[in-house]
Amino acid sequence: MTGSSQALQARYASIMAPVHLGPGAESAVALAAGLAGRFSSRLIGVAAEDIVLPYYGDSVAALDAVLVEEAKRAAAEHLEQAEVLFRRAAKGCPLQEWRAAVDATRQHMLAQARAADLVVMARLGAADPDQGPMSLSPGDLVMELGRPVLVVPPHLDRLAGRRVIIAWKNTREARRAVWDALPFLMRAEAVIVLTVGQEAAESGAQDVCGYLAGHHIAARALARPGSDQPAIAVLAELARQENADLIVAGAFGHSRLREWIFGGVTRDLLQETPVCCLMSH
Repeated sequence: MTGSSQALQARYASIMAPVHLGPGAESAVALAAGLAGRFSSRLIGVAAEDIVLPYYGDSVAALDAVLVEEAKRAAAEHLEQAEVLFRRAAKGCPLQEWRAAVDATRQHMLAQARAADLVVMARLGAADPDQGPMSLSPGDLVMELGRPVLVVPPHLDRLAGRRVIIAWKNTREARRAVWDALPFLMRAEAVIVLTVGQEAAESGAQDVCGYLAGHHIAARALARPGSDQPAIAVLAELARQENADLIVAGAFGHSRLREWIFGGVTRDLLQETPVCCLMSH
């Protein structure tokens, strides 16, 4: 745990919140706004929707000017609704900015991430409610953003981050995640470096604790080498036992035919994380 002067040195100067029109949108933006207040960050609301034209077989609908204008108007209305939602959820956040475009949603989000230190997104798992127009799953972005993504379970509108679990594996992605999470870790009351599986004892968790100590963060290592439970279950149970509300983890996967194939733990965290999860690739 750090002193106040040290904590002030590590912060997210800008936080990006993608906005959609589904049921989980407002709570995720409110959580991002709360973090922006805590870190004295600029909060950037981002939304985009491409125009959708009807398909009439071999006819070229794109040449019909009326259809094009109607599609543009519908997209513009959705973006106006998204801005109203953002402003309402971010009320009280002194530094806020709105960026919207009639454009492909995913490409726009990836481009705007250049302005952010942290991206806050609602979880979109198979069991979660449909997020509606302009929604994206964190899995659509996390591998290409080049920024850490904070995945937020549905209807959660605040994050204290007092007790944090690091899901450690000795990989580049996990090392990146620990670095990206330093502003949270420096303000935490307790940090646990958890290793799971047969290689838990040789994963270097004690070195991670030593590295964090160099940043004035007190952390303890915890190994679960013999667990026969899936890693997500071990993480969820430990979070419950320790009253932790943030998991830090690397995002693992590979691309095939322009689609990302995630590793098991990454996939489970993206879809089932029981608490907020900061993920980096």
